[in-house]
Amino acid sequence: MTARNAVDPDLWWHLRTGQRILEAGHIPHTDPFSLTRVGQPWVAHEWLSEITFYEIWKHAGAAGLIVFSAIVTTIGFLFLYLRCPGQRHWAAAVTVLGAVASAPAWGVRPQMFTFTLASLTLWLIEAGENRPWLYLWIPPWFLVWLNLHAGFAIGPALLVARAGGLVWEIAIGEAAWREVKSLFLRLLAVLAACLALVPLNPSGAELYRYPFAVIRSAGMRSFIVEWFPPDFHLFRYIAFLCLCLGLLVCFARGNSRPKPRTLAPLLGAFLAALDAVRHIPIFALLVVPVMAAAIPGSWRRLPMQDQGANVTRRQLVFRFAVVILMAGFVMVRWVSLIRNQDASEAASFPQKAVAILRSHGGSGGLLAYYDWGGYAIWKLFPGSRVFIDGRADLYGDDLLSQFKTAAQLRPGWQQVLQSWHIRWVLVPPTTALAQALAVTPGWQEEYRDRQAVLLFRVTEAESSQAYGTLPSGRTEVAPHVGEKMFSRPVLNLRN
Repeated sequence: MTARNAVDPDLWWHLRTGQRILEAGHIPHTDPFSLTRVGQPWVAHEWLSEITFYEIWKHAGAAGLIVFSAIVTTIGFLFLYLRCPGQRHWAAAVTVLGAVASAPAWGVRPQMFTFTLASLTLWLIEAGENRPWLYLWIPPWFLVWLNLHAGFAIGPALLVARAGGLVWEIAIGEAAWREVKSLFLRLLAVLAACLALVPLNPSGAELYRYPFAVIRSAGMRSFIVEWFPPDFHLFRYIAFLCLCLGLLVCFARGNSRPKPRTLAPLLGAFLAALDAVRHIPIFALLVVPVMAAAIPGSWRRLPMQDQGANVTRRQLVFRFAVVILMAGFVMVRWVSLIRNQDASEAASFPQKAVAILRSHGGSGGLLAYYDWGGYAIWKLFPGSRVFIDGRADLYGDDLLSQFKTAAQLRPGWQQVLQSWHIRWVLVPPTTALAQALAVTPGWQEEYRDRQAVLLFRVTEAESSQAYGTLPSGRTEVAPHVGEKMFSRPVLNLRN
């Protein structure tokens, strides 16, 4: 289930960044790729993920990335399964439900490290209540996490919520201070250690601020789909709805109501998932064990079976056969995805249009569809510099707004193209911008198919050679069409 083709829109600039780090021997602190932010400060918070992805790509190609990402994600679900109480078959069932709910966020992307390390952290927190020495493993893993992805902020948040839940238990009389004192102090000690480790990254103390800046970005929340609230009219969020309903059932059953130490982080994750779909996998990590504990009879053991030699032998043969069958299915799935990688890439990104642009040298600024910006960096840099790509945190609300102005033909859209000296435009043919530029003086269509249209700005010299110059000095072109005729919006369609 966790295997996916390597077609995440951000994968490509991650690969280019990893390549640049390894070739240059240092981690960039300013943007090297874009037209609009080149030389400006950039927090490369995923540098370790990018090096890892590029090394895998270099030695094993897309096949290696597909297999590696599937294994990383599956490990996260393994720790989730181990945290589920009760009978193993019910634990497996609710884990699969959590997996289906989390599926829209899967892919070859650094966010998978955050999912798995959050799952590991939760396992260490819960298992550490009876085995305190396990808490010693949280800071080392956290140090790795904060260099893989900015989602590391989830780790301290889980520790704070767990400690807050203990205070809640004391306040309502479910626990006495002397009973939870040592556990509470251990959580605070681990939290302090993790916070002290944050500056141990190439961006230093900047990472204290960075996660909060991303969350507060109005541009990202209005522009990127995975920052939108879940739309329950869409089929892919039905499993998440089932998790929400299951949580309500758990609250209704008084005998299975979770303790406040479990409830505090769960409610926080629930609100976060309702706020943005990218948080649904974290909510699944917290709600699935609660649902497993609430299933009627989940704690009742099955009747003892005959443990004779024949029965045991049959059980072992059956289990071995199941493992072989599942392994075979996994191999078939991986081979199918690997063989289909080129077709999936061609279906998701404008391969032919980019190849034509590269054949022309691709010099000049490129305004590409948001999801294609990273692909253009991977295929065209340094010949072309993109107006914008998937690094929304780098561009900020102002440039995101300028991109929307140009893409949606809002007032001032032509000034955006002119002020940034945009030479090439690569967008879907159905967008308002593509239709407007097709009849705008000074722009010419270079390539078109069902997926993309490539247009370029014609210079005066090129225009004179192509069309001839009139006595007045004007070039024969089609008349300009009013802006109001083209108003169809285009937004990021990630996931």
